[in-house]
Amino acid sequence: MNHSAHSEVHLVHRIGWLRAAVLGANDGLVSTASIVVGVAAAGSGRPEILIAGLAGLVAGAMSMAAGEYVSVSSQADTEAADTIRERQELQTAPEAELDELTQIYVERGLEPALARQVAVQLTEKDALGAHLRDELGIVDTAAAQPMQAALVSAVTFAAGAVVPLIAAALAGYARIGLVVALTTLVALAVLGALGAVVGGAGLIRGAARVMFWGALAMAVTAGVGMVFGVSLG
Repeated sequence: MNHSAHSEVHLVHRIGWLRAAVLGANDGLVSTASIVVGVAAAGSGRPEILIAGLAGLVAGAMSMAAGEYVSVSSQADTEAADTIRERQELQTAPEAELDELTQIYVERGLEPALARQVAVQLTEKDALGAHLRDELGIVDTAAAQPMQAALVSAVTFAAGAVVPLIAAALAGYARIGLVVALTTLVALAVLGALGAVVGGAGLIRGAARVMFWGALAMAVTAGVGMVFGVSLG
């Protein structure tokens, strides 16, 4: 058997930007489409529908960016604090840290003697990196990047939100809600399938779960729009 041709393609390095991109586009589609469908169901005119949708796009993109930045910044702060603490412990108690690393490898299935040998060799090469990776689970491929997450979330939210706005602008006034809903469901199916492909998951499952929640959100807001449209009309 020829092992030289063997290659592995892992997807973990995509987790950070993929999560932000999928969440951003999905939220942009669902929230903006829901706003448009709800306002249309209330009997508003096309200008009011488009203005409401545009306002939702801008507000949502900024909210997504701020939320992702704060969230991922908190994660980055935690990782930085843990790194400083671990570096200090390695300086003040290197033997205790070596014992700790050894025990980690023993618990993962290595014989004590081999675990000690592995711990010693990894410590000699990169003690801090070994502890961050094996003790705390901090790795470079999954390191928090606040600005990247914020920008990706804002851009993808706006890209998703544009779809129902274009559908609303092009559809006949009497069918704005229906056209926007159907267009959004198709876009959600594509988005869910794309996210599944990039993330290595199943196509049908990825598409179905985003379509379900998108349809539910639009149905609820359409109901709210009809109720308030009648009561305030």
